[in-house]
Amino acid sequence: MPGLDALIAGISANNTVVFGRAGMDFFADPPGTPAEEAHVFRTGLGGSSANIAAGLCKFGGKAALVTSVSDDAVGRFCVNELRRYGVDTQYCRPVGGEYRTSLAVYESKIEDFQLVIYRNGAVDFQVTEADVDRVALGDYGALVTAGTVFAAEPSRSATFHAFDKARAIGLPIIFDIDYRPYSWPSPEVASDVLSRAGAAADMIVGNDEEFGFMAGGIARGRQMAEDLAGSSAGIVIYKMGEKGALTYANGQEIHTGVYPVTALKPNGAGDSFMAGLLSGITEGLDLRDAILRGSACAAIVVSRPGCAPSMPDHADLAAFLDAHPGPTAA
Repeated sequence: MPGLDALIAGISANNTVVFGRAGMDFFADPPGTPAEEAHVFRTGLGGSSANIAAGLCKFGGKAALVTSVSDDAVGRFCVNELRRYGVDTQYCRPVGGEYRTSLAVYESKIEDFQLVIYRNGAVDFQVTEADVDRVALGDYGALVTAGTVFAAEPSRSATFHAFDKARAIGLPIIFDIDYRPYSWPSPEVASDVLSRAGAAADMIVGNDEEFGFMAGGIARGRQMAEDLAGSSAGIVIYKMGEKGALTYANGQEIHTGVYPVTALKPNGAGDSFMAGLLSGITEGLDLRDAILRGSACAAIVVSRPGCAPSMPDHADLAAFLDAHPGPTAA
């Protein structure tokens, strides 16, 4: 597996291939309106991997998304939105029949927040090994994936196939655990498969609950993060919500705080964290400052409606940092 220097160099190439889903979001308007009482909904691009790709492009990076979308208006909406953000969609394959692009309905409020995701016959699980073989992996500096791709076949085997090909050419693999229980046939299958993916990755990002789930109990999650950093991954980031994050890299333990905000909604933070973190590394920030950039980006997204539409660019980030007193103590 690539060492830490190769991982940083790959990210710094600023040209990323991202595996995972794109979806269409409906969020009730105006903010604060319960979905069941809403008469107006706004639309936006969603899906963890699509959000990460859009966030990277907003910071001036290059990103291509590898996924399948339904061959219908919703699938075309997602592809159009990806292109609008600057994401390369040449590997977004339309699929006909009864497969459908995910649809998420949610609210811009924290109290009694509701998120309803329609994932029956999810088309993004139809990515195949043949789709992977069409991707010119050697053209990219790093591969990023969110854990949802591993929840079902054929995308599970296809993404492990992509991991094998990436490792064969020394392409760094960045893994966002992104555990979504509703996508998996059982917790046991999810724990086994996500652990396999983590063991194959050069950089792993997840929250305390996700690491705990992989380890078989939240009390053992931090130890699992440490073990992965000591055995396979060059960087492991263990997020703890309002308590900040612990990052294990090169034998060091880096503690970072968060940027407190009045949140408008809870979703989208992890995707924005990833985009901010990777773009910070690309721009030459040291790892601590890149993590803090990711935390600032997460704070920005939860304080705005929508997911991809709320991902910050350089101007948004600068305005936020100018107006904010700074992160909490680690």
